[in-house]
Amino acid sequence: MSLVRQPDEAKSVTAAEWTVDDADADFAHGYVDVDEWREAPVRHRYIDGGFTGTETRFSYYFPESDRYEGRFFQHVTPVPQSENLAPTDTSGYNKISFSVGSGAYFVETNGGGPDAANPMSGNDPSIGAYRASAAAARFSRAVAQQIYGREHRPYGYLYGGSGGAYRTIGSSESTEGVWDGFAPYVPGSPMSIPNVFSVRMHAQRVLRDAFPRIVDAYDVGGDPESLQLTDEERAALDEVTRMGFPPRSWFGWKTMGMHAFSVLYPGVMAADPTYAEDFWTADGYLGADAVSSVHRDRVRLQTSIVELITDAGTEGPQLNAGGVDESFLNANGRANVPSAVRLAEAPEGWILGAQLIVRSGTAAGAVIRLSSVDGDLGRIEPGQDEQVTALAIGDEVTVDNSSFLAAQTYHRHQVPSSEYTVWDQFRATDGSPVPPQRPFLLGPSFTQSAAGTLPTGKISGKMIVVACLLDREAFPWQADWYRSRVTEHLATRSTTDSGSGTSTTRSTARRWSAGVPRPYRGIRGCARSALRQLATWVEDGVEPVPSSSYEVVDGQVVIPEGAAARGGVQPVDSLTVNGAPSTSVRAGEPVTVELSAEAPRPGVIVEVRPDFAATGLVGESAVIAPGSTVSLHDEQVFADEGTYFLSARVTAQAEGDAASPHARVENVVRARVTVAA
Repeated sequence: MSLVRQPDEAKSVTAAEWTVDDADADFAHGYVDVDEWREAPVRHRYIDGGFTGTETRFSYYFPESDRYEGRFFQHVTPVPQSENLAPTDTSGYNKISFSVGSGAYFVETNGGGPDAANPMSGNDPSIGAYRASAAAARFSRAVAQQIYGREHRPYGYLYGGSGGAYRTIGSSESTEGVWDGFAPYVPGSPMSIPNVFSVRMHAQRVLRDAFPRIVDAYDVGGDPESLQLTDEERAALDEVTRMGFPPRSWFGWKTMGMHAFSVLYPGVMAADPTYAEDFWTADGYLGADAVSSVHRDRVRLQTSIVELITDAGTEGPQLNAGGVDESFLNANGRANVPSAVRLAEAPEGWILGAQLIVRSGTAAGAVIRLSSVDGDLGRIEPGQDEQVTALAIGDEVTVDNSSFLAAQTYHRHQVPSSEYTVWDQFRATDGSPVPPQRPFLLGPSFTQSAAGTLPTGKISGKMIVVACLLDREAFPWQADWYRSRVTEHLATRSTTDSGSGTSTTRSTARRWSAGVPRPYRGIRGCARSALRQLATWVEDGVEPVPSSSYEVVDGQVVIPEGAAARGGVQPVDSLTVNGAPSTSVRAGEPVTVELSAEAPRPGVIVEVRPDFAATGLVGESAVIAPGSTVSLHDEQVFADEGTYFLSARVTAQAEGDAASPHARVENVVRARVTVAA
């Protein structure tokens, strides 16, 4: 795209005339309606606009000319959202600050508008998947030429996590020449949805009384081999582990909840309307097993509504910063819409994921998702305004979790091709599925609705894939699955074009141990390191750091000890007490604490925050000299008997620039001290 230049670089571009973009007729006419300087989070020039005849909006954030190096970074959210998310991020990982600090302007869009986020709208799904993002990227280059007063083609890099990784990969495979590099992080596979959620929910139900023992067994100093479980519990833990759930991630079981499964399982039931009945009645399904605990946990309570509540904490706009964990909550709730109902009776049992089936009144026939049931209070999932506003006091309802329970083992009846080895546990020796199978696989259709295409590995541009070894939604083996697809594609292409293609992929497995609901804080530093390495790879031909070394063993990604052997960008640390990961002492007996940390080159350790007193809080920064290795020594005395967990958070700057606040990657290490009286 070219432009009609205005002679004054500082003049507002709201009045500029733009030539037609002939790459996509639906996005032919771009316009700018806001052009202003902003001082926060860093000084930048804010541009807002859209495309005539569409609902697509974009925001651009341009650095001052002396900080601009001819590139842009573009973030894609898991589902189409607002084009104004970046300014709302106050986490310290603000995308505008990072981009400006990297010599880039930042691009974000609403992904095509509200209808693009609604699969029932009838809109072309490719708009939300990649076309709106591509149009905004192309138009940004024309605006950049105008703002900086020179003809040039800025390099472009697209990135996103979880569902955003689907859309990043889909954009790479569906376009040519729009972006130069891609950094999908915590990606799924075409078989992720609903299966990674269903297997986890089944484990959460069966193992709910065993989690304290499981967490203790997999924590530092624990012994998984000595874990005592019932046969049903052992089967559930083995099943979810072999499917790829990292066992150490159960540390967050208390707050894990349903995540996106609350909005996914109704879609499963709609797409496969006979499944629930088969689950409860047909041989080969868990519900048909009369001795299964699923019958104990089934609730079908007929009651009525005695109160409508609008302030239960779930109503209101669900605006967020576009993160991988909250985007599925994107909804348009309003404060005057009931957010909860009080029931005449309180259901008993394990009723996570129940539905409120309305049997009388104006809303009769509606099926409303409940996020939780606490006593007689049923909290309503956001985004169901049409059904919820029709509710009235006195309506007869049924609280029913039958469909939710049925959906929890749907993965057993979705056995895909042999390339998905985590499903081998459900195959006979001849490779055929043992459980009865549904008529079709749902995973690919869910994936295609998010990405616009099914991932094939036919990428354009360069790519670095970032995965997390403790991710409990995007199981880490899926990054390796995609690496295999890209490898197959490049091998095929090299035999037909003598290896002249430039597309390459790197896969970076990483480890994270912090006690947060999902290791998103750490993954962002890793993803931003990937973006910067992409830029130097594309623009200067500098190879990224070597991919992390790993093996996939029975669904689990296994990495070696030591920074040199492991590779990647994350620091590797070790914390010992009396020379071992765990020790037992008597009260008042001194404990020798040793921390060693190493950053894979060219990274340097820039910060260590130890908690050697086992307070459970992140400690003050230790005084260190930044370098590739760091060691700390301490001695602690614990006066009271009990179990103490010592820890340290180690931060590395992946590019070796100790002064830079960006591209910092963290790791947490723990040690256990058992004190006897």
